[in-house]
Amino acid sequence: MTVKDLFGRLFRKILKWFLWAFVLSNLYLVLCKWMLPPVTVTQLGSLFSGHGLKRDYVDDDEISPYAKLAVMASEDQLFPDHGGFDWKSIEKSLQNKPGKRKKVAGAGASTISQQVAKNVFLWQGSGIMRYVRKLPEIYYTKMIEWVWGKQRILEVYLNIAEMGDGIFGIEAASKAYFGKAAIKLNRPEAAMIIACLPSPKRYTVKPMSRWVAWKYPRVLQQMRNIEDDADVRNLVYTAK
Repeated sequence: MTVKDLFGRLFRKILKWFLWAFVLSNLYLVLCKWMLPPVTVTQLGSLFSGHGLKRDYVDDDEISPYAKLAVMASEDQLFPDHGGFDWKSIEKSLQNKPGKRKKVAGAGASTISQQVAKNVFLWQGSGIMRYVRKLPEIYYTKMIEWVWGKQRILEVYLNIAEMGDGIFGIEAASKAYFGKAAIKLNRPEAAMIIACLPSPKRYTVKPMSRWVAWKYPRVLQQMRNIEDDADVRNLVYTAK
């Protein structure tokens, strides 16, 4: 067997593995329309790195409407209207800005849909792997928009997002910080939890970090600003 034949066989095997992985990931995507992801790469990373894994998945109707409102107000105010991407924010983030050379191009423009696609199907990554992730992230973002719909994406996000050191999901966060179920969160409590999302290991809710203390009143203000929008109200106050 020649070297060419060996490379040919290797290429066909890799292509076969890739195609199987692609098919299975799409089957998994469809299943996740009805079931919450058993585990994510980020959750496993937290567990194996010594940060632990606390989570308690809940259904859409077991989540406070204020948590849904807070996450849209803070993370993605155009969530009800876009098709998965906030193109204006992406374009703005790609522009070179003095003093921000360390910032990865495109960072800070991720929608809720993109964050769910990344967390459920891909990896966090840094350096070049962050760019390698972008193409499949686009694909899975569009797929969950089409297959799941907005309400399901919001539900999954609030169950899998890290909201503290090793704390994943709004139910686990609510119990850890306020000793109550997520359905019972009031406006300020929901805003405090969501305010830690830029960096939940660094920006703590209890004890309250200066960042959370500064940000959560602003989240509350934005919640008031967007609450009267009909599309927002449909997602916030209408459970599945």
